[in-house]
Amino acid sequence: MVINIGWLKDKRYDELLDEIKAVKKACGGKLLKVIIETCLLTDEEKIKMCEIVSASGADYIKTSTGFSTGGATKADVKLFAENVAPHLKIKAAGGISSVADAEEFIKLGASRLGTSRIVKAVKNEAADGKY
Repeated sequence: MVINIGWLKDKRYDELLDEIKAVKKACGGKLLKVIIETCLLTDEEKIKMCEIVSASGADYIKTSTGFSTGGATKADVKLFAENVAPHLKIKAAGGISSVADAEEFIKLGASRLGTSRIVKAVKNEAADGKY
């Protein structure tokens, strides 16, 4: 799910939390990834969403959909890792263009990566004998 960014900007935190909880309940035990679209948020808003998503029962907090103005940044993944509850996993999506980038995102705390470019990069490196 993607959060209601308008509610976040309006500081309607209880409604955000209630909505995420309702979606999690509707998932019937399946994983829920909450996309917060980091490129549209301030660091303060990102930290607040770390708190809300941590309290919601969701399984992942995800950086972006890939359809807005930017994707994952290393700074955002680091900020997430410093501010989410231990049970919440981090998915970095968008902007990961190399194996080295992927490795760094994982070192910073990402549990899962969303990238189509990395598949092509790995195939190219395998063809070149690097893997």
